[in-house]
Amino acid sequence: MKIIKKARLFNEIWENREVEFKEIIKIVVDVEKEIVAIDAELHADLEQLLLENGSKQSNLWGANLCPFKSEEEFIEYISFINIRPSNHNKGMYVEDDDLKKKIELIVKKFIIK
Repeated sequence: MKIIKKARLFNEIWENREVEFKEIIKIVVDVEKEIVAIDAELHADLEQLLLENGSKQSNLWGANLCPFKSEEEFIEYISFINIRPSNHNKGMYVEDDDLKKKIELIVKKFIIK
């Protein structure tokens, strides 16, 4: 697990990942601080890492990076940590299109494909 605060090549991240899922890397994005935690078995572990580093839970959203899918499907906006009726998100998928765009912009800022 690590927090990414500067741009990195996705291939480098993929080659050096600690958790070897065959088709995804789990991430959690802090949409306020604009940082990304990456590479854990559970989104909740990444969420906890960010919380321990000063993030607010309401700003954290889970997703997966899917390197073998098309560019449009590279980010999969799904995680159990996204179930937050108090934030108007009732399911595992990020439902707000503006929020998805913000997550996408942050991911593209730090993870160069």
